[in-house]
Amino acid sequence: MIYLELFWTFFKIGISTFGGGYAMLPLIQEEVARHGWMQNAELINFIAVSESTPGPFAINISTFVGAQTGGLFGAFCATFGVVLPSFVIILIVAKCFLRFKNSKIVAGCMSGLKPAVIGLIATAVLSVGQTVFFPNGLQMQGLLTPAFMVSVGIFVVMTVLLFKKVHPILILCLSAVVGIAAGYILHLPLS
Repeated sequence: MIYLELFWTFFKIGISTFGGGYAMLPLIQEEVARHGWMQNAELINFIAVSESTPGPFAINISTFVGAQTGGLFGAFCATFGVVLPSFVIILIVAKCFLRFKNSKIVAGCMSGLKPAVIGLIATAVLSVGQTVFFPNGLQMQGLLTPAFMVSVGIFVVMTVLLFKKVHPILILCLSAVVGIAAGYILHLPLS
């Protein structure tokens, strides 16, 4: 039963989300919490792991949730569920694209989807940020924690590097090194 539930849940997420893995994040968080498959903090930890591993974010996170919930076959069911809608839709789109590429309806649909995707990504950023930095609600002391300050510092430096056209892979590697170093320094025991 859990395998069918994993497949169906991730199929619904896959078919109802436009804009990629980040746009899926609010739906994944809601469904995982609703089913009680794992705690939000555990999911947030894997989001960080999923970001630092190769491959599409949606596949990584669905595979993880499936594996945690139903083992190897659970991972297969969740991953297949999240991938199947996109696979079928892209086959249909590829077949029909030449016929509809200049359609005003298609152009209008795309214009309407872009702001919705940006809103879903922003919701995911706020939700993850709240869980990581403000687990007990928005309090001023959360802004003064070393973890928050290091995160803001990394964000600012990486944004500057992005605008200076530094290759994204170099930015990711540099972010990982700085984050690991900061995490190590911040968690050293005080003697």
